[in-house]
Amino acid sequence: MDRPSLYDDDIVTWAEEQAAALRELGARGELSNAVDWELVAEEIEGVGRAQIDAVDSALRLVLIHVLKYLSAPNAQSTASWRSEVLTFGRAARKRYRPSMRQRIDWEDLWIAAVGEAASQLQIFGDHIVAGLPREMPFTPEELVSPDFTMDWALERLAALLDTGTGHH
Repeated sequence: MDRPSLYDDDIVTWAEEQAAALRELGARGELSNAVDWELVAEEIEGVGRAQIDAVDSALRLVLIHVLKYLSAPNAQSTASWRSEVLTFGRAARKRYRPSMRQRIDWEDLWIAAVGEAASQLQIFGDHIVAGLPREMPFTPEELVSPDFTMDWALERLAALLDTGTGHH
Protein backbone atom coordinates (compact mmCIF):
# COMPACT_ATOMS: atom_id res chain seq x y z
CA MET A 1 0.00 0.00 0.00
CA ASP A 2 1.36 3.44 -0.90
CA ARG A 3 -0.53 5.32 1.82
CA PRO A 4 2.56 6.20 3.86
CA SER A 5 3.92 7.85 0.72
CA LEU A 6 0.70 9.81 0.18
CA TYR A 7 0.75 10.80 3.85
CA ASP A 8 4.27 12.16 3.40
CA ASP A 9 3.61 13.75 0.01
CA ASP A 10 0.15 15.24 0.52
CA ILE A 11 -1.32 14.94 3.98
CA VAL A 12 -4.42 16.92 2.96
CA THR A 13 -5.43 14.42 0.28
CA TRP A 14 -4.44 11.54 2.57
CA ALA A 15 -6.68 12.90 5.35
CA GLU A 16 -9.63 13.33 2.99
CA GLU A 17 -9.24 9.79 1.62
CA GLN A 18 -8.89 8.29 5.09
CA ALA A 19 -11.94 10.16 6.38
CA ALA A 20 -14.01 8.94 3.41
CA ALA A 21 -12.85 5.35 4.03
CA LEU A 22 -13.77 5.60 7.72
CA ARG A 23 -17.21 6.93 6.86
CA GLU A 24 -17.74 3.96 4.52
CA LEU A 25 -16.71 1.59 7.31
CA GLY A 26 -19.03 3.37 9.73
CA ALA A 27 -21.95 2.85 7.38
CA ARG A 28 -21.48 -0.94 7.53
CA GLY A 29 -23.87 -2.37 10.07
CA GLU A 30 -21.77 -5.42 10.93
CA LEU A 31 -18.98 -3.30 12.44
CA SER A 32 -18.87 -2.33 16.07
CA ASN A 33 -20.74 0.74 17.20
CA ALA A 34 -18.06 1.27 19.85
CA VAL A 35 -16.19 3.49 17.42
CA ASP A 36 -17.63 6.93 16.68
CA TRP A 37 -16.77 6.68 12.99
CA GLU A 38 -17.99 10.16 12.07
CA LEU A 39 -16.02 11.86 14.85
CA VAL A 40 -12.86 9.90 14.01
CA ALA A 41 -13.28 10.88 10.34
CA GLU A 42 -13.73 14.54 11.32
CA GLU A 43 -10.60 14.43 13.48
CA ILE A 44 -8.54 13.04 10.61
CA GLU A 45 -9.94 15.70 8.28
CA GLY A 46 -8.84 18.22 10.89
CA VAL A 47 -5.23 17.15 10.35
CA GLY A 48 -5.52 18.20 6.71
CA ARG A 49 -7.32 21.44 7.57
CA ALA A 50 -4.59 22.31 10.07
CA GLN A 51 -1.98 22.05 7.32
CA ILE A 52 -4.03 24.30 5.04
CA ASP A 53 -4.55 26.79 7.88
CA ALA A 54 -0.80 26.86 8.59
CA VAL A 55 0.01 27.65 4.94
CA ASP A 56 -2.76 30.25 4.76
CA SER A 57 -1.50 31.93 7.93
CA ALA A 58 2.14 31.99 6.82
CA LEU A 59 1.24 33.42 3.41
CA ARG A 60 -1.02 36.05 4.99
CA LEU A 61 1.93 37.16 7.15
CA VAL A 62 4.20 37.29 4.08
CA LEU A 63 1.71 39.53 2.30
CA ILE A 64 1.17 41.75 5.34
CA HIS A 65 4.89 42.44 5.62
CA VAL A 66 5.23 43.13 1.89
CA LEU A 67 2.29 45.52 2.04
CA LYS A 68 3.66 47.32 5.09
CA TYR A 69 7.05 47.74 3.41
CA LEU A 70 5.43 49.01 0.21
CA SER A 71 3.33 51.47 2.19
CA ALA A 72 5.97 52.64 4.70
CA PRO A 73 9.40 52.05 3.12
CA ASN A 74 11.11 54.42 5.57
CA ALA A 75 9.70 52.78 8.69
CA GLN A 76 12.12 51.54 11.31
CA SER A 77 10.85 47.97 10.97
CA THR A 78 11.69 47.37 7.30
CA ALA A 79 14.65 45.09 8.09
CA SER A 80 12.50 42.88 10.29
CA TRP A 81 9.74 42.87 7.65
CA ARG A 82 12.27 41.56 5.10
CA SER A 83 13.31 38.86 7.54
CA GLU A 84 9.70 37.91 8.25
CA VAL A 85 8.95 37.52 4.52
CA LEU A 86 11.81 35.02 4.28
CA THR A 87 10.85 33.17 7.46
CA PHE A 88 7.12 32.89 6.77
CA GLY A 89 7.73 32.21 3.08
CA ARG A 90 9.97 29.28 3.98
CA ALA A 91 7.35 27.92 6.39
CA ALA A 92 4.61 28.14 3.76
CA ARG A 93 6.80 26.56 1.09
CA LYS A 94 7.67 23.64 3.37
CA ARG A 95 4.02 22.75 4.01
CA TYR A 96 2.39 23.77 0.73
CA ARG A 97 1.10 20.99 -1.52
CA PRO A 98 -0.50 21.46 -4.95
CA SER A 99 -3.78 20.02 -3.64
CA MET A 100 -4.06 23.11 -1.41
CA ARG A 101 -4.42 25.37 -4.46
CA GLN A 102 -8.16 24.79 -4.68
CA ARG A 103 -8.65 24.67 -0.90
CA ILE A 104 -7.27 28.10 -0.02
CA ASP A 105 -9.43 31.13 -0.69
CA TRP A 106 -6.77 33.27 -2.40
CA GLU A 107 -8.96 36.34 -2.76
CA ASP A 108 -9.91 36.23 0.92
CA LEU A 109 -6.23 35.81 1.79
CA TRP A 110 -5.36 38.99 -0.14
CA ILE A 111 -8.25 40.99 1.31
CA ALA A 112 -7.36 39.88 4.86
CA ALA A 113 -3.68 40.76 4.35
CA VAL A 114 -4.52 44.24 3.02
CA GLY A 115 -6.89 44.87 5.92
CA GLU A 116 -4.45 43.67 8.57
CA ALA A 117 -1.53 45.59 7.06
CA ALA A 118 -3.64 48.77 7.00
CA SER A 119 -4.64 48.24 10.61
CA GLN A 120 -1.06 47.64 11.75
CA LEU A 121 0.24 50.67 9.84
CA GLN A 122 -2.38 52.94 11.42
CA ILE A 123 -0.99 52.21 14.86
CA PHE A 124 2.16 54.11 13.86
CA GLY A 125 0.40 56.83 11.87
CA ASP A 126 1.09 55.28 8.47
CA HIS A 127 -1.45 54.34 5.81
CA ILE A 128 -1.70 51.55 3.29
CA VAL A 129 -0.64 52.67 -0.17
CA ALA A 130 -3.51 53.72 -2.44
CA GLY A 131 -4.37 51.88 -5.65
CA LEU A 132 -3.66 48.31 -4.55
CA PRO A 133 -5.17 45.57 -6.71
CA ARG A 134 -8.56 44.36 -5.51
CA GLU A 135 -7.68 40.81 -6.49
CA MET A 136 -4.72 38.66 -5.45
CA PRO A 137 -1.79 39.89 -7.56
CA PHE A 138 0.27 36.72 -7.11
CA THR A 139 -0.42 33.15 -8.18
CA PRO A 140 -0.18 30.43 -5.52
CA GLU A 141 2.92 29.08 -7.27
CA GLU A 142 4.57 32.50 -7.12
CA LEU A 143 3.79 32.90 -3.42
CA VAL A 144 5.44 29.60 -2.48
CA SER A 145 8.35 29.88 -4.91
CA PRO A 146 11.87 30.23 -3.50
CA ASP A 147 12.13 33.19 -5.89
CA PHE A 148 9.42 35.11 -4.01
CA THR A 149 11.39 37.82 -2.24
CA MET A 150 10.51 41.18 -0.77
CA ASP A 151 12.11 42.97 -3.73
CA TRP A 152 10.37 40.81 -6.32
CA ALA A 153 6.99 41.32 -4.63
CA LEU A 154 7.52 45.07 -4.28
CA GLU A 155 8.39 45.35 -7.98
CA ARG A 156 5.26 43.40 -8.94
CA LEU A 157 3.02 45.57 -6.77
CA ALA A 158 4.69 48.80 -7.88
CA ALA A 159 4.11 47.86 -11.51
CA LEU A 160 0.46 47.16 -10.79
CA LEU A 161 0.12 50.49 -8.98
CA ASP A 162 1.72 52.29 -11.94
CA THR A 163 -0.59 50.67 -14.48
CA GLY A 164 -3.69 50.67 -12.31
CA THR A 165 -4.18 47.00 -13.12
CA GLY A 166 -6.26 45.20 -10.53
CA HIS A 167 -5.52 41.66 -11.67
CA HIS A 168 -2.43 39.84 -12.82
